[in-house]
Amino acid sequence: MEIKPCGIYDSRVDEAKLLRLKDGLSAFKLYYVSLTGRDKPENYEWPRAALTRAAFEASLTALAPEGVGFVTAFPHITKVFRFAPSAETILHVRAYKTADLSPLSLARPDDNLEFACYAEAAIAADEYHEWAAAGAVEDYLAYFSPFRGGAVKDPAKLAAYARKRVS
Repeated sequence: MEIKPCGIYDSRVDEAKLLRLKDGLSAFKLYYVSLTGRDKPENYEWPRAALTRAAFEASLTALAPEGVGFVTAFPHITKVFRFAPSAETILHVRAYKTADLSPLSLARPDDNLEFACYAEAAIAADEYHEWAAAGAVEDYLAYFSPFRGGAVKDPAKLAAYARKRVS
């Protein structure tokens, strides 16, 4: 197993809002998430990004994802999570480059798929819990994850663990 340490990971939710789409059915909670403390902050922090939130929302509205769910939008990657129309106890996810919403593959080495970074996983856990608890879609849509951000204390701990175990 090849282990590559991650860069600094300190996330914050800059804004959360509801985006209802033109089909009258589709609605997504939109979480704008920044990663702070990294080189090239314009690639990771919304306040420094070239793309405005208004322009992003216009592009997302034009993309017109179908369903009900939530979006985690970083300046460099966006994921659209929706509760599956075919089996709503399943959460679907698609990834896009935020700048132009062109599709991104979530395929990773060894036939794995990326699920989420820390912020996405925390938000997804809260969102899924609320989906399960809500009696109606409108109840679900009124809720927003309380996650406001957090850091990964050591983004290289797996590499350190492997070094100790193998030596």
